[in-house]
Amino acid sequence: MDKAQIIGILKDIAVFLELKGENSFKIRAYQSGARALERLEENFDTIVQEGKIASLQGIGQALALKIETLYHEGHLPFYDNLKASIAPGLIEFLEIPGLGGKKVKHIHDALGIETIEALKVACESGAIEALDGFGAKSAEKILSGIANREAYGKRHLWWSVQGFVQDIVKGLEAQPLVKRASVAGSFRRRLETVGDLDFIVASDTPGPIMDWFTQIEGVKEITAKGETKSSVRFENGIQADLRIVSEQVFVFALHHFTGSKDHNVMMRQRALSMGYRLSEWGIFDKDSEENIPIDAVKDIETEADLFKFFGLEMIEPELREGLGEISVAENDALPKLIEKQEIRGVFHNHTTLSDGMNTLDEMVQQAELLGWSYLGFADHSKSSVQANGLNEERVLRMIEQIEAFNQSGSSSVTAFSGIECDILKDGTLDLEESVLERLDYVVASVHSSFSQSEEEMTQRVIRAIESPSVTMLGHPTGRLLLRREGYRINIPKVIDAAIANRVIIEINANPQRLDMDWRFWKQAVQRGLMCSINPDAHSIKNLSYYEAGVNIARKGWIEADRLLNTRETDGIKRWFRERC
Repeated sequence: MDKAQIIGILKDIAVFLELKGENSFKIRAYQSGARALERLEENFDTIVQEGKIASLQGIGQALALKIETLYHEGHLPFYDNLKASIAPGLIEFLEIPGLGGKKVKHIHDALGIETIEALKVACESGAIEALDGFGAKSAEKILSGIANREAYGKRHLWWSVQGFVQDIVKGLEAQPLVKRASVAGSFRRRLETVGDLDFIVASDTPGPIMDWFTQIEGVKEITAKGETKSSVRFENGIQADLRIVSEQVFVFALHHFTGSKDHNVMMRQRALSMGYRLSEWGIFDKDSEENIPIDAVKDIETEADLFKFFGLEMIEPELREGLGEISVAENDALPKLIEKQEIRGVFHNHTTLSDGMNTLDEMVQQAELLGWSYLGFADHSKSSVQANGLNEERVLRMIEQIEAFNQSGSSSVTAFSGIECDILKDGTLDLEESVLERLDYVVASVHSSFSQSEEEMTQRVIRAIESPSVTMLGHPTGRLLLRREGYRINIPKVIDAAIANRVIIEINANPQRLDMDWRFWKQAVQRGLMCSINPDAHSIKNLSYYEAGVNIARKGWIEADRLLNTRETDGIKRWFRERC
């Protein structure tokens, strides 16, 4: 088990102990242990293997033994037993923003409730509001969290299901009777979250394939099983449909079930205007009552062929959202979508200097493995106390460290010095301008006072954008997908300010954020906004989030010239120096 997973378990143990009412010293021991590992700048693997965990400040002999057990064996009986001793409903309470271990214990002790439904009733009845330390606003926030949980419960992050989807597609392709296979639906269009999964297969003998699909490991329920379509629900809550069609129909079925609904409507309208009917079964003469495909269907083997038949250039799945892609494709004017291999490096990454899991050297080594030319660091600033944010003195030491690293010539990767600087409630920044101007770049982000009005938040962010030291705006709405809506902010006005001040807006590629939303990017880049894909990585594993950012850039019609990450190192230096 790696360091990040172990830190997560130590934090969970602290929360579970709070739920059990254990003494504060025991709780703090696990909290301190987690913080000690978070701030560890030396190589974690080496320290464990040399038996030096207990020598770290904040970690005693007993906790060191638990950490070593997790590292070597991948599980800890103490943790497993502790988790099993807590009512499952109370653990679900912790998924609601604003409810930590102490508050959940207080609710449970006072009201005896252990289910989300009972918690909802308690909020609506005024019972939560009446508790010490709560109030009307607390009850409202809990109800909002419950509502979001219910609304998002049937959806999943694209990132979290990609491996699952790839395994199913590979499994289908390995079946001897399968001629072609693909995922379709919102997953293929790379929406940030997906609901049900759709798989399309070409085969003349569907029976054995249906048997395989309905017996995949992890299937909890077969909700339907037919000759050409089956539906299953997996233990992880995902529902998946499989449709099997003839090879001649495969392209049409794949296009149709990829969607979106709006895209399909527009394609059918175009077909009618040309004298045809288009469906998942093929192309037909509009006026014919017989469902006999036209002769030209036999020459359509790919989706590119399908679009070409209707006088369109190939429309990639990411663009099929009914947002004008067909009229643009008619004029051969679709954007050249970026590919992940065009990425030369990324920005806004955290190290052990604040709340990251890996050192600068370890992050750079991973960047080397990814074939990048540069890596930008942006640890938290001092207002983010919970994230061990850097004050002015520590920022200056960090700049010296990065300068020394670059001068050492020890890596082909250039490190850029940055900071994720908190935008305070009034729009000012929480570090001195004289320090900020010494950095290569500054990412300005909101991390507090989310309840401001739309006007207040918009003016707050615009004031930060107008600061001469700010290079990028971080996660502009603060949303957490499937967990928390963004704060109220007028994004079009923020985009205007960014363009006017030559400030980049990031695609925060953390799969739970993907912020700024792809729906804003098409018009924004056409007006001159510059974008940067920023993984907001807190570990070497998180650097792979850049791929989720590429998905959003593609959906947002962003081409290479509007994406900072496609520039070579000298081009990055020029942008930071001249904003061009």
